Amino acid sequence: MILSSSGATSLRGLSRNEKEPDPMSPAPLNSNRRFQIILFLGIMNALTPFTIDLYLPAFADIAKDLNTTVARVSLSVATYFVGFALGQILYGPLLDRFGRKPPIYLGLVLYIVASLGCLTAKSVEALWTFRFLSALGGSASSVGAVTMVRDYFAPKDGAKVFSMLMLVLSVSPLFAPSIGGWIAAELGWRAIFGVLTCMAIANIALVAFGLPLAYHADRSVSLRPAKMAQVFSEILKIRQFRVNAISGALAFSGLFLYVTGSPAIFIESFGVSKGTFGLIFAIVAGAMIGGGQLNNFLLKRVESEVIFRRAITTQMILSAVFLVLVALTDLGLVATVTFFFFVLGSVGVGYPNAAALALRPIERNIGSASSLLGFLQMGLGALLASLVGLMEVKGTLPTVLVLAFSSALAGTLLFFGNRVRD
Repeated sequence: MILSSSGATSLRGLSRNEKEPDPMSPAPLNSNRRFQIILFLGIMNALTPFTIDLYLPAFADIAKDLNTTVARVSLSVATYFVGFALGQILYGPLLDRFGRKPPIYLGLVLYIVASLGCLTAKSVEALWTFRFLSALGGSASSVGAVTMVRDYFAPKDGAKVFSMLMLVLSVSPLFAPSIGGWIAAELGWRAIFGVLTCMAIANIALVAFGLPLAYHADRSVSLRPAKMAQVFSEILKIRQFRVNAISGALAFSGLFLYVTGSPAIFIESFGVSKGTFGLIFAIVAGAMIGGGQLNNFLLKRVESEVIFRRAITTQMILSAVFLVLVALTDLGLVATVTFFFFVLGSVGVGYPNAAALALRPIERNIGSASSLLGFLQMGLGALLASLVGLMEVKGTLPTVLVLAFSSALAGTLLFFGNRVRD
């Protein structure tokens, strides 16, 4: 058992046996129901990647319509990441205090209103603002999905379930850019946000009618800022959570960097068409899908800790070689896509293990722990993606430079963090 510096029992020690009423009451699941719940949680978790990927091919159209540059439009991705990160902190305690569904409904309603604001935006600054608000709302769906993994499934199954969620989530980059490009060409870029509004409405229906009640509201969870900060502080004192969550978030930021930088890299620098861009996005998304399924295969033979460590090592090496080649040579389109494919494949293998390992020691305040995990993931991703958007250098170099830096930092933290005693 891990103790805080004051000697208070940690969240791990506050087992559900010590408190009434018991907030967790998962029912046994047969194989069909298990698959259905994973699918529904995956759809909920996929709202955010669809929100980002669907409008990427329309960046040039948005920039022209709003009389700005593609680089400034790309900052709307970074503002989305910031809003999403803050939303993680907001919804975690709400999910524990009021139950899972009411906070998700609240967030999705905000998402719908903000998406309609994006649809009517008249300036890039307005687009940034409404994207921030849509992220603040949409994060309820994602953090709710991650939290409910522990409602329905045992901790030992966490890595497998997260890999399955990643499989569903990876459908977004397979199809969203192509669909978004078609919508922008046929109906205009603003119609994309109408489609996202309809998706949020569908998510509300899915939560209301598709997911069983497996958690009862815990009124003992405090919403006072000081108490919430104390809970988050106690979670961060658990070394297994701290090391795996932060190193996993730094590694996973490779996906955010790719998403933010890809329009400038492929459409602006390489001059590919919207259709080709969608194809490239689908190819790279295949790496995430393949990585997740490879992880499922490896978990039958290898421990999560070993898989995560090897995945980060692979990502570090690939990113470093990628950076050297981009800096010293004129790397072509095929080679650039190939490097992104294998780097993001490493992310697909590693991150489900990072998330499962981080949440494994947590038995109470699962919503708060899941929200903190998401905050670290999105917050670090937003910070690093913002660096790419703010750089004035065109081409592949800014994205790959930050990618190599974040991968090296992730590996350093993982290797040395696990050797330091609390």
